[in-house]
Amino acid sequence: MTVPLVVGLMSGTSLDGVDAVLVDFSESPPCTLATFWLPYTLAVRQRALQLQTAQYDEIHSAALFANDLARCYAEAVRQVLAGANVDAAQIAAIGCHGQTVRHQPAAGYSVQLNNPALLAELTGITVIADFRSRDIAAGGQGAPLVPAFHAAVFGDSERYRVILNIGGIANLTDLNPGKPVRGFDCGPGNLLMDAWIEHHQGLRYDEAGAWASQGQVQPELLRCLLTDDFFAANPPKSCGRDEFNILWLERHLAGSERPEDVQATLLELTAIAATQAIGRWCDGPDELYVCGGGARNQALMARLQYHMPDCRVASTDFLGQPADWVEAVAFAWLAWRTLCGAPGNLPEVTGAKGPRVLGGIFPA
Repeated sequence: MTVPLVVGLMSGTSLDGVDAVLVDFSESPPCTLATFWLPYTLAVRQRALQLQTAQYDEIHSAALFANDLARCYAEAVRQVLAGANVDAAQIAAIGCHGQTVRHQPAAGYSVQLNNPALLAELTGITVIADFRSRDIAAGGQGAPLVPAFHAAVFGDSERYRVILNIGGIANLTDLNPGKPVRGFDCGPGNLLMDAWIEHHQGLRYDEAGAWASQGQVQPELLRCLLTDDFFAANPPKSCGRDEFNILWLERHLAGSERPEDVQATLLELTAIAATQAIGRWCDGPDELYVCGGGARNQALMARLQYHMPDCRVASTDFLGQPADWVEAVAFAWLAWRTLCGAPGNLPEVTGAKGPRVLGGIFPA
């Protein structure tokens, strides 16, 4: 490839908006030249949430929503290119994850809404999308896909690191020097905390975990939440809003709990699910680096450190990759791998039969 510039777009299970990055792959590690965040409007977010469950005429609704998402993505691309003063003609491709509304690898599919053909038309740039389907076709979970990128940019020949991505869902990457890379989803990240505070206070998220810090963890509620079969299941494994959502939470509530105590318990659930997974399936890392929105939750970071006292806990900022943008950069990297004809999955992570080139290509 002669043009090493790729735009990465990520809109995750947190449903907060679109992360856009412009990445230069002429260097190693790749260099992020510009970033832009396009928040979802309340209407867009509500439509995404509605499509998480079956509804009347959902095929038509999903198609219209995919068109609207493509327009949002196109605007995010325009803004990130403008921020770097780069023309669309200079871009090799856009790597676009799309918006997950169903994740059912056991049934052989995962749906990320998007209209990559429209996005290519609107931007004049080749689009690479639908990254999960090929891995699932090869018998894998289709997620998480970021561990391959984590290994490429965060791996160290001497220091044993685990990378924990806390978006709506939390996933980890086990980077034990000299051993195969492993990774899997470990449970809810921010999505339950976000849903609970939005329901009670009308806020999108609990900034720095301030509201959770006002409550007390409810041991019996925490125990009940942790009895979900997902937590004990062996990797490879992945999850989404299909498993963890506000209805799942409400089934475990007595109804008399103080809202701030539930929030504190949900924060502890995220911390416990991650650290127990590390304790069970990893071999005692030296360092835990956190990316995604959870890295900005000071209360959550403190609980991770509490549960891993012998391990350094910090954000990926300290490794030169700002925590807020790691996933978007990862999908730029995956698109670059696709353009180069190189595999983007790790069979050890997803359970696929072997390495596969991921994504469908929609030429400009």
